Amino acid sequence: MAERLLIVDDEQTLRESLQRVFSREGYDADAVNSAESALELLASNVYHVVITDIILPGIDGIELLKRIKEKLPEQLVIIITAYASIDTAIRAIRLGAYDYIVKPIVHEEIKQTVKNAVKQRALQSENILLKKQIEKEYAFTSIISASTLMNGVIDHLKKVADTKSNALILGETGTGKELIARAMHFNSTRADKPFVPINCSAIPENLLESELFGYVKGAFTGAFNSRHGLLAQADKGTVFLDEIGDLGIGLQSKLLRVIEDREIRPVGSTQSIKIDVRFLFATNRDIEKMVAAGTFRPDLYYRMNVITIKLPPLRQRREDIEPLVNYFVLNYAKELGKPVHGIEKNAMDSLKAYHWYGNVRELQNVIERAILITEDGSIKPEHLPDNIRIGGSSADSALADKLSIEDYTKAFIAEYQDSCNETQLAGMLGITRKALWEKRKRWGLQR
Repeated sequence: MAERLLIVDDEQTLRESLQRVFSREGYDADAVNSAESALELLASNVYHVVITDIILPGIDGIELLKRIKEKLPEQLVIIITAYASIDTAIRAIRLGAYDYIVKPIVHEEIKQTVKNAVKQRALQSENILLKKQIEKEYAFTSIISASTLMNGVIDHLKKVADTKSNALILGETGTGKELIARAMHFNSTRADKPFVPINCSAIPENLLESELFGYVKGAFTGAFNSRHGLLAQADKGTVFLDEIGDLGIGLQSKLLRVIEDREIRPVGSTQSIKIDVRFLFATNRDIEKMVAAGTFRPDLYYRMNVITIKLPPLRQRREDIEPLVNYFVLNYAKELGKPVHGIEKNAMDSLKAYHWYGNVRELQNVIERAILITEDGSIKPEHLPDNIRIGGSSADSALADKLSIEDYTKAFIAEYQDSCNETQLAGMLGITRKALWEKRKRWGLQR
């Protein structure tokens, strides 16, 4: 079926000319001379793209755009403007217009813009269908997956999400462990209760106990008032303890007692408080090796590991790369207010071939960066980092050599510390800036 266009312009010659041009191109093109007529047609018809002049009798093109976006947020609208009204066209982009064309209109230019918009519409439809399919089959709408491997994980999650049992989520940095924890919480009967994420590596150990358990007034210097801890704040809900492998051995024993007794004792208090929480844990470390080495309590490990969820790295589920890229392109284009409507095939091929040692988080950062720097409406190979475009890096070599997580992290930092700022690099690794600074200092890595 032919794509449908709606052309809105009060200038009869231009309106009829555009209608003929697009009809010859195979489009089903309707044309009207006012915004009011356009709104009537939009109320009872579906159009892939609306093309409207800014200057119209009665309701102008900007107001038409606003009304369309109120009723049809996903509708793609192309604005036609005179050179003197460029500022107005830019305002239209910020209001949600797909793109703008400057008069005098060059037919090849507007045909290409509409062609790109139609592709964008198809991409939107594909993503909506994918999201609905996941929601219907798995009820985990926040997880984008097209791979058998990841779909198996989702199937497992579907069975264990609505239980009281503790769960340990294992996976490399950037695989989406917190996303999985949130999906488990929001697909359970605790969904309307608090979800409290706690990064055990982000809070200094001397403060973590009071953050977890709370404290009473006068418990230590500076404790001027009593304060509920994070575990108490999560009562009736879910606690997600990320980077549990970084928890000190002393706190491990106190956490074990909480898990067993479902009671917490604030720092400085003699009274315990009953809590009802579900515990979810996550780490990218090898907990079993830590247990064998005596750096992690085996009894705590067994309590945590009632349910095990292992997230595969992105390089093992390459079928997920394309739908994830499409999702990130749409979201960042909208968030950053840029009319980016797709990615070229050779750029997508480079993304599919790359090793993704930073997993989904690294892919997300790469797409955000590409959206920021592209100026022509699509992502091309030159918008990707050099090591992705040409293939290979020192961190890839680290993976190939099956190095330890520490050596792997060291290779990653060395590879990217000169091309990323501190916040970006820490984010890609899933650690704090302080932890990044400490690692660089320990390994002698200077910018």
